[in-house]
Amino acid sequence: MLKEENENILDDIFNKILTGKKIIIDPTVLNNDYIPNYLPFREKQITSIGQSLALILKGNKSSNLLLYGKTGTGKTVVARYITEKLIERVNNINLIVAYSNTRISNTGYRILLDLANAINLDIPFTGLSIGEVLKRLSDHISKEKYFIILILDEIDYFTKTHGDNLLYDLTRSNENLHPGFLSIIGISNDLNFKEYLNPRVLSSLGEEEIVFPPYTAIEIKSILEKRADIAFENGAISQAAISLCSALAGSEHGDARRAVDLLRIAAEVAEREEANKVEEKHVRIAVQRIERDRNYDALISLPLQQKIILISILKSNSNCTTGDVYQNYRDICKKIGIEILTQRRISGILSELDLLGLITANVVNHGRYGRTKKIRNLVSSQIIREAFKEDQTLSNLL
Repeated sequence: MLKEENENILDDIFNKILTGKKIIIDPTVLNNDYIPNYLPFREKQITSIGQSLALILKGNKSSNLLLYGKTGTGKTVVARYITEKLIERVNNINLIVAYSNTRISNTGYRILLDLANAINLDIPFTGLSIGEVLKRLSDHISKEKYFIILILDEIDYFTKTHGDNLLYDLTRSNENLHPGFLSIIGISNDLNFKEYLNPRVLSSLGEEEIVFPPYTAIEIKSILEKRADIAFENGAISQAAISLCSALAGSEHGDARRAVDLLRIAAEVAEREEANKVEEKHVRIAVQRIERDRNYDALISLPLQQKIILISILKSNSNCTTGDVYQNYRDICKKIGIEILTQRRISGILSELDLLGLITANVVNHGRYGRTKKIRNLVSSQIIREAFKEDQTLSNLL
């Protein structure tokens, strides 16, 4: 009987999908990796990047590029759009565009694996030194006479977490490429990214810098309207819903990616409700779902020590200090029998959580009394409790 009930539930869900009101007719247009045929409001950046990379058409090495801008300002899509067009135009040149998101491929070895996969070089998943992998890559690039453009997305995250040694090795690798070359396009969400680099890396990078300003709400609305024309049935979304998506994303540093995500999830909500069109109420539901899912996914994937730190902050007063958090942390570790890390290491973990956007950890100078961090959670206590309740080690603490 229970089995039949489960099957009936699923049959109802599947039948609604197959026979219900269809709002989205081309879901690929609402994906983050979709590359439009036209990129409005980025003509200046396209011109600058295109002029730099055009040297490759004559067989010359292009400059390394650094693309700066907040999340959702079009850096990645512009870089991929231009390199795709470049590949279409090259003649008698083995041009390869390799892409690595350094937040996902979060070690130097994995970044090099992404490059190896792009040039069809077989590298074991583990077991080699970075130096050996770089040598094999250089030998293969020279043998095949490859011209490589390596796009390193979220490069600021990687260098803050792992240092800049790999970036230095990559920029100096051209000394061993005869023929062939490697050009780097670094994409950073942090305008101060270069401050984290060693002077020797800055010297070997020799980059051109291109800044992507945030989109305005009006620009985001125009982008959404063009996506909606392709993605949705005619008349399946209200202007009010598009305007709300634009306003919400425009208020958060002009994030077009967030706006498109809102549009997609709002449409999915409307389809599940069997509504005739996407309305403002569906956008508001999508806002809540995005915030919850993003934070929830980040929380459940954290290592145990980072989870304990978040619980320690939760048990402290608002705007607590590093010392407050560390005292709570020590108490929790003793209670559950976990190794206690040093206060210096805890300070490093707090910086990592700050980088992930789960907390704020601002340094406050107290003059002759020294400096400390003022810390507070950016995620609601309810979501933290929901994310950690399945962890048997922590469930009793919550």
